[in-house]
Amino acid sequence: MKSEKYELLICQIRSLIEGETDAVAVMSNVAAAIHQAMGFWWTGFYRVVDDELLLGPFQGPVACMHIPFGKGVCGTAWKQAETVIVPDVEQFPGHIACSSESKSEIVVPVFGNNKTVVAVLDIDSEELDTFDETDRKYLEEICKMIELNL
Repeated sequence: MKSEKYELLICQIRSLIEGETDAVAVMSNVAAAIHQAMGFWWTGFYRVVDDELLLGPFQGPVACMHIPFGKGVCGTAWKQAETVIVPDVEQFPGHIACSSESKSEIVVPVFGNNKTVVAVLDIDSEELDTFDETDRKYLEEICKMIELNL
């Protein structure tokens, strides 16, 4: 069932962002589409600005606005330039608690033309152990689609 939802979502995102080159516009619609289709608690982007991650387009409750390089799940995904799945955020060393309601998280890097991380897609759930390899596969595919449109 989850795979089928993602397959439909990818088709929707492809048509939403086709030909659009404005990064904020692309991230805004991608965050909204993922959030609506998958029903996650928080879905959004942090953009690399100077030496930190700065809150970008998102869906859900208010969030942390600045995240340092290598800090928390988002900063770790940026530093490692790879997807990070956290089944229980309370067990993640250095987790930044923007909300006590967040229980599990996945963060996927978005790469720019020079293959450096330019943003991260951050998704939080109110449930433990929400994210798995299916989420990784499809969310990484979505982030690659974004790269091609930026």
